[in-house]
Formats: sequence, structure tokens, C-alpha cells
Amino acid sequence: MRFLRAFARFWYDFVIGDDWKIAAGVACALGLLPAALETHLLGDHGLALLGGALVVLAFSVGLLVDVRRRGK
Repeated sequence: MRFLRAFARFWYDFVIGDDWKIAAGVACALGLLPAALETHLLGDHGLALLGGALVVLAFSVGLLVDVRRRGK
């Protein structure tokens, strides 16, 4: 049981880290890609660019929320 708890803590710290908002944003961004793939909205290169842009956007929004909160 101790091994399972340590394993879960490792993955939580690895994925979530210090900021859960960035991890949630990236998960949502990666969750939107299969929907874009099913609609045949973009080709392979377009999906790669869309995925990268969504991940950067998720990181930026999480960062702006933290900076704005600490500034008040």
C-alpha cells in the first residue's frame, strides 16, 4: 500500500506540480484536439499547430491568473 501511495504522489506532483490551473488548461486543450480531428477541420499540420497554440494559451491564462491575483 505504501508503494501505491508513493506512486500516486509522484504522478500527482509530476503532472500537477505547483499549479493545477496550468495542468487543467493543458488537459482541456488536449481534450479539444480529438474533437477537431473528428470534424476534419484541419489537416495534420494544422492540428499540430492548433494543439501547440492551445497549450501555450492555457499556460498563459494560468500565468496571468496567478500574476493578477498576487498583484492585488
